[in-house]
Amino acid sequence: MKKPPIPKKIKKILKAHGDERIDYYYWLRDDKRKNKEILKYLRDENRYTHYWYKKNKVGSNKIFEKYKKSLPKVEESYKKHIDGYDYFSSISISDEYPKYYQLYKKRKKLILDINKLARNKKYYDISKVQPSDNHSLLAFGEDETGRREYSIVIKDLKTGKLLEKNTCSAAGGIIWNSSSDGYFYLKKDPDTLITNSLYFHKLGTSSKADKLIYKENDNQYSLGFFKSRTKKYLLLDISKTESNEFRILDLEAENFDLQCFHRRSKEHRYYIDDTPEEFFILSNKKNQKNFALYKTDKKNTHENNWKIFIQHNKKELIENFICFEDYVILETRKNGLPLLTQVHKNTKNKSIIKFDDPAYSVELVNNVGYKSKTFTFAYSSLRTPAAIFSQNLYSQKRKKIWQQNILNHKEKDYEIKRLFVKARDGTKVPISLVFKKGINLKKAPLLQYGYGSYGSIIEPSFKLSFMPLIDQGFVFAIAHIRGGQDLGQDWYDQGRMLKKMNTFTDFIDCTKGLIKKEIGNNKKTFAMGGSAGGLLMGAIINMEPELYKGVVSAVPFVDVLTTMSDESIPLTTFEYKEWGNPAKKREYLYMKKYSPYDNIDLNPYPSVLVTSSLYDSQVQYFEPAKYVPKLREYSTSGNPILLKMNMIGGHAGKSGRLESLKETSEELGFLVNLSEQGD
Repeated sequence: MKKPPIPKKIKKILKAHGDERIDYYYWLRDDKRKNKEILKYLRDENRYTHYWYKKNKVGSNKIFEKYKKSLPKVEESYKKHIDGYDYFSSISISDEYPKYYQLYKKRKKLILDINKLARNKKYYDISKVQPSDNHSLLAFGEDETGRREYSIVIKDLKTGKLLEKNTCSAAGGIIWNSSSDGYFYLKKDPDTLITNSLYFHKLGTSSKADKLIYKENDNQYSLGFFKSRTKKYLLLDISKTESNEFRILDLEAENFDLQCFHRRSKEHRYYIDDTPEEFFILSNKKNQKNFALYKTDKKNTHENNWKIFIQHNKKELIENFICFEDYVILETRKNGLPLLTQVHKNTKNKSIIKFDDPAYSVELVNNVGYKSKTFTFAYSSLRTPAAIFSQNLYSQKRKKIWQQNILNHKEKDYEIKRLFVKARDGTKVPISLVFKKGINLKKAPLLQYGYGSYGSIIEPSFKLSFMPLIDQGFVFAIAHIRGGQDLGQDWYDQGRMLKKMNTFTDFIDCTKGLIKKEIGNNKKTFAMGGSAGGLLMGAIINMEPELYKGVVSAVPFVDVLTTMSDESIPLTTFEYKEWGNPAKKREYLYMKKYSPYDNIDLNPYPSVLVTSSLYDSQVQYFEPAKYVPKLREYSTSGNPILLKMNMIGGHAGKSGRLESLKETSEELGFLVNLSEQGD
């Protein structure tokens, strides 16, 4: 197909607050995904993208081969030790999926081969693999569409047989009951896909007999759960952006009574976990935005009984904590960088675990035993593949116990920088950079990556995906813009709702700041983001269409106003406090200022590659499907605007490691091809 397809135009008038918007491509929405005309149009877009790649000799295969050369023949995960058993996975270079093993008394046993389960399936993904407490059964969630609506499958580890499959549209994970003859799961609403129900399933019974334990009726809240530190409780988190509440279920009790720990209230968020004697509570009450840590005895969890353990600090965000017998380990973030702090329960003496790289990622992982004498954490930087370390709580001695194996990778060949750029309102925004030593920074192509929503942080960790670009001389930069939580809760608040424009202007100002510092070729500057980061891409090219030579916009949330005005679209109501509620005129008009689809105009747009999936549950396929033809229609530059639509798959694209890397190769190949064009 030598020319891009031109879908028909049908006038659709959208009215709100006396304002009218006209959408000529609204008809491309089909919630059932069976409209033949729409499906033909999407396939035609794919054919045109394929033609463009072939005509321009895009070197995606070369990038994919580089990925394969970096992968070991067999890669084995860290062994997680539970009750004398070790659980781990391995994946071979020729396999799409891992195999899972159980190791007991030096006897290694294959317990799950995802490759066999995925055979002859167009899409296949599983959620967390969870052995029962007696280690005789295995549970995992199974998704065959990409919609993240999981069936729960149970396997007998003694016989190797699959015992049952509960097609229950679960969120994914489960929590076993204490006798390992049943499990708790969270269920999604079939229309909105909001996780709103807690159920219990007894093994060997029909799913119709599953017991409803809790149903959340407020569609702005979603459910999550986990097992407490002592494994005594199921902790149910009922949350939205600005508030939440926990309910507790005693896993050792015969009934299913949920007890409320502390009722939800406006702008109060808290998180809990337990020790044998007490609960610890991470809370932002009394406007302590960066959270303080409290504790209370188990008999009385009323707020009046909470006692301060770690004070609130305006300059340091407490992100997480984990309790041991004598110590509490904190995950905090100061000046945008993560820290681990070890605090003695009685003396409150602190020791900070320090790291050398100027930008890095660190988090607590696999800390199963409350009485353990050591704790484990994962460390990575933009040049350092992920490693897991064990550190003694008492002697402070540290040792590396696992590391990701990347072939032909030498850390010393790369340089990391972390710097701050002043945004237009005077705010200093951090940027993490990595590049190959010896390159000419001023002439090097620059790829800037960003997200800036939901308080999520794009960590400056090792990213295999971008290494082929870096090895070809690109500078890779992560802009830690407002809307993330990199510099604390205020950083997040300054990039959401009626301050969302800061996210977009920060990203643009970071790009201009780097070029001003002579980092990156101003004629070979690129940008990339996905999902809410795709919204970011759409906004920045409307605001500064000539700043970037090319943009990759992955599964982009670009039709903000229309989506947020429709409660039937999955996950919409849950996000009112992120973007705003269009039913309120002030919030409607603010969203209209930046919504990428609504702000497309006659502009010399850069080259753009848009990716999506037909069954994406997070960003519905019709947003990018509408966005691309409208962008083409208004672009005055003649630059290519391409759509790559997976006809099967979800928010993360295709399933399988190699298939995923092939998709990434296509995205990077697009950028490399543009960078090789003349100045």
